[in-house]
Amino acid sequence: MSSKIDQQVKTPQNENTLVGSIVLFVVFMALFLGSIYSLSFLSLENPWPMAVCLGLFALAFWIPQTITGRSDSAGEY
Repeated sequence: MSSKIDQQVKTPQNENTLVGSIVLFVVFMALFLGSIYSLSFLSLENPWPMAVCLGLFALAFWIPQTITGRSDSAGEY
């Protein structure tokens, strides 16, 4: 019975600390804004800004959904 008491239920409210959530938000928002900023260098002669944009944009959404596990926390509480 004590093992049930010691286990804390994970909810979206207590999954991360406030500082951890803010750090994650800032990092991934920087990736997203960097992808948008790279479009300012886009021209028809140079394809690399678009490649950088697609790469940063994909990382900004893929990392939170897979590595940090944000995509599977919606129905846990």
